[in-house]
Amino acid sequence: MTSRDKGAIMSILQNTPEFTPAEVVLADQVISDYLFNPAESGYFILIAEEDQNIAGYICYGPTPITEGTWDIYWIAVDGTSQGRGIGKKLMAAAEGKIREAKGRLILVETSSKPGYEKTNAFYQRVGYKEACRIREFYAVGDDQIIYEKRL
Repeated sequence: MTSRDKGAIMSILQNTPEFTPAEVVLADQVISDYLFNPAESGYFILIAEEDQNIAGYICYGPTPITEGTWDIYWIAVDGTSQGRGIGKKLMAAAEGKIREAKGRLILVETSSKPGYEKTNAFYQRVGYKEACRIREFYAVGDDQIIYEKRL
């Protein structure tokens, strides 16, 4: 990812109904941290291009104070590009990089609220299993679901 990609990624995030305005602000900060100093940010970002346009991105990184555990922080694909396997390719690319770094466990945190059915189905399709669920973590009626994949 380069700084010229940021606008397109932010547009994807702003137009993805699952992301709240607060989540978009946080993603903006994470991307800025990465662009300012990739080596010190603790994040890695890969982008997907389709016809020379940014079609999606994934942000991941090692989980602090663990040995071999990594987090997938963000994955988003432009609405017009969904259903073409871009998310699956982004996830596979990140998993490959994590394997190269001797990663052994990948975690993804997401929501149970209505509208996230497609997101949760995606994680399951690409081999992630529900590891735990914390009831009403984000808000009343909105559980946190943590998916895991062991490499």
